[in-house]
Order: sequence, then C-alpha cells, then structure tokens
Amino acid sequence: MTSQHLSAHTRSRFARSRLGVAHVDDRHDQEFTVVGNHLAQHPDLSLTAIGLATHIQSLPEGALVGIKVLAAKFPEGETRIASALRELEKHGYLSRTKERLPSGQIVTRTTSYNKPRKRTVRAVPAPRREPAPDLKEPEHPVPAPASALSAPDLPAHRVARNVLAGLRTHDPRLHLAERDVRRLAPAVGAWLERGVAPDDVQRTLSSGLPPEGVRHPAGFLAHRLTTLLPPSFEPFDSGREAARPAPLQNCDGCDRAFRSPGPGRCRDCRVGAEAA
Repeated sequence: MTSQHLSAHTRSRFARSRLGVAHVDDRHDQEFTVVGNHLAQHPDLSLTAIGLATHIQSLPEGALVGIKVLAAKFPEGETRIASALRELEKHGYLSRTKERLPSGQIVTRTTSYNKPRKRTVRAVPAPRREPAPDLKEPEHPVPAPASALSAPDLPAHRVARNVLAGLRTHDPRLHLAERDVRRLAPAVGAWLERGVAPDDVQRTLSSGLPPEGVRHPAGFLAHRLTTLLPPSFEPFDSGREAARPAPLQNCDGCDRAFRSPGPGRCRDCRVGAEAA
C-alpha cells in the first residue's frame, strides 16, 4: 500500500521543460527574498544591474550600499557597479538623494523599490534676482571661447587640463579627447584665476547633466564654461587669505561624505578603528 507524502517540498517541472531549462523547485521556509519577474526578466537591464538589485533587495534595513562597499564585496569593480546603479535609478528600482544633516554633514540616502517607481524630477525654484542658467545641452556644439584656441604649457594650464581630463571620473559621459582638453584648458584657467578651486570647477561642470545624455561633451562643456563663468571679485581683506572649507570626500569605510583636505576615513570610522 502506497502512502501519500503531504509535506513534500520538492517538485519538478521536467514534463513542461523537455527542450529548455529544467527546474527543480525547493520550498524556502526562511532566509529568502521575493523578486518579481519584472526585474528578473527585465528586457532593458543588464545582468549586473539585475543581480545588484536582487542583492540590495535582500539586505536588511539600514545596510550600506555605497559604491565602495559593494565593490569590496563583488569582483565587478566600481565602474561597473556605478553603471548598474544608474541603470536601476533610470528604470525606477532605486533612488539616491543627498541630504544635509543638522550637524552639516552631507550623506546619501538610498531607497530600493521591489516594484519600479516612475522617476520624478524635483522642481528647482528660480533665483529671485538672476535667471537660472540653462543647463541643457545646446542643439549644436558651442565652439570654445576665442581665448581657448591655444593653450601654452603654463602651470595654470596644466592644472586646467587635469581638471578637464578628470571629469570622466565624475561621469563617463564627459570623456574628452586630448585636443579638446588642450582647447578648453584656457577657459578653465579663467575660472581658476577667479579663485574657484579645481574640485569646485569639476563639480560645477559635471552636476545636473541632461537626463537624455550628452552628445557632444566638448561643446557642452564649452557652453557651461562660458555661461556659468563666475564674476571676479576683490577680497574684503587683502592682508588675510579668505578661509575656504575643506573639499568633500567619500569615506573609505562607510562611504559617507565628509570634509577633509584629502581622501581617507571620517571621524566615526577613525574612532572605531582606534577603539578596535
């Protein structure tokens, strides 16, 4: 006499999968994550993005998901992980926003969605006195200013070329050819002569890029260098150099933003390391 096993968890689908993949499904009673087919079979996401979204959805609330933290776990590297995160943002599975804490510290808030959300663009109020600068890419490439037609090998121009060449680390869409870097270097030098730090020039040129992408990086940057050029000013006290805050850095330990002259770890991570 045969007995019926009502508690059996394993079922096969071989009868329906003769020509393709065969499935053997075991029931998960604990430590599992439900992932929708809209993500697992998304036609426009890369496998890296699908796997990264699945990993993030499986993490507990409050887990760190910064680029450096993820790159330390997986072999894909920071470039591929950053690209996958942008894919998930584009398709509504992830949102990242910068917030300033009451202490003045700037942190990144990441929200993961198990069902995609429609992207919403926050309306930025226009300034009262001055019109908001046009941050869209011009229809046709804008030529560089007349002063940027030649770039002699001066120390200031070498710094300017490093600023331009380093833009691709902020966003791969701003990759420039060598001839474009030399052609635009004098325009960046004008910013440096007006007291703008190199890091601030890079942040201004690489922030708020058009969501549809940048077709002509050199023309786009020439447009911004011309229209967003800050005015020159005379220091109030020429005897003392105005104190500038240290630039923002990403902590190598927790990926939070903090101010420091150079890269490294934030104060909390340094204290934790010393205590350990």
